[in-house]
Amino acid sequence: MDQPTDRTRWMQVIEEIGPGFAEGVEERDRDDTFIADHYTTFRDRGLLSAMIPESLGGGGATHSTVAAALRRLAWYDPSAALALSMHQHLIAAQVFNHLQGKPAPVLSRVANDQVVLVSTGARDWLDSNGEVRRVDGGYVVSARKAFASGSPAGDIAVTSAPYLDSEVGWQVLHFAVPFATAGVSLADDWYTHGMRATGSRTIVFDEVFVPEGAITLRRPSEEWGPWHVVLAVALPLIAGVYVGIAERAAEVARELCASRGRTSTTVQWSVGEMQSALVVARACHDRMVALTNDLDFTPSIDLSDEALVLKTQTVESARLVVERAVEAVGGVGFYRSAGLERLLRDVRAGDYHPFPAKEQRLLTGRRALGLPPIEPHVAATPSEVLAPAPA
Repeated sequence: MDQPTDRTRWMQVIEEIGPGFAEGVEERDRDDTFIADHYTTFRDRGLLSAMIPESLGGGGATHSTVAAALRRLAWYDPSAALALSMHQHLIAAQVFNHLQGKPAPVLSRVANDQVVLVSTGARDWLDSNGEVRRVDGGYVVSARKAFASGSPAGDIAVTSAPYLDSEVGWQVLHFAVPFATAGVSLADDWYTHGMRATGSRTIVFDEVFVPEGAITLRRPSEEWGPWHVVLAVALPLIAGVYVGIAERAAEVARELCASRGRTSTTVQWSVGEMQSALVVARACHDRMVALTNDLDFTPSIDLSDEALVLKTQTVESARLVVERAVEAVGGVGFYRSAGLERLLRDVRAGDYHPFPAKEQRLLTGRRALGLPPIEPHVAATPSEVLAPAPA
């Protein structure tokens, strides 16, 4: 008997754990309960290290396989899929670096120790945020990093902060900080409209010492730096979660409509719109995954722009699927018991991932008109910032 393919093997894992995850979805949503126990399953089933090459101790899954697995996991438990996608996109970026011959020591650590990586990139972007000052041996960082999905289970925060270098001006320092580091804490602030079980609490850095050796990258504050890689590898993983939500909502709606109102032309129209939007969401997501080409791609503004466009279209189409699903089933969709009300709230989180739709369209429009993709701004020079205050 042939051994199962890479895709089949990992999809089997999702089908085995998914039903158990789905059993408590409504209760966790109602009670704002983080999916803490899921992380034991993620570790036990090798999901945290699934994309890490086998040569480094990982599962050897391809990027496209992990994208498909997250999309299917979202069908069962959207919060679990979204939280896991945040760890997975950091792994994907490091695997890309590894394949390019660049050091990626965190991969072996994740494979060996099954540590959980937590991203703070959603609120950082080019300029990042926070305050940094130089001290002997490193830097002291203070910052608040919101939307840190999976943070209650996190072992290492992968983050950045702006630093005014007295010689070269504003820089963004990229680094990783263990959650056990003095000064790192979580705000109790994740009480939200949807995706309530992701535990996306704000990470608070209060005078946290970051040694010089922990700085993995320095870049000018307006340079894209690693973002061309991050957008290419992360967006297909994240956007697929919302396609999974749409697929679940469409199935629920079709089942409910089969037993009530199937002969109504208005119901048929709503279902037709739902199915049409689902085709678009799937097609856009499939294109995103294809662009990343299992991590065999050349980072560029062209690729980033197309990935951002596709992310917007994927998320907007997924949201339309769920909206039309609720519309098709009528008043029953207003009840929590139908499951659609929660999916409608969860799918709306899609716009908060970089970029929100209007920011994406602004970037795309500027490029089409021959302008820089991001409006440049004039930052204060080191001499202006560091000069003594006037008497």
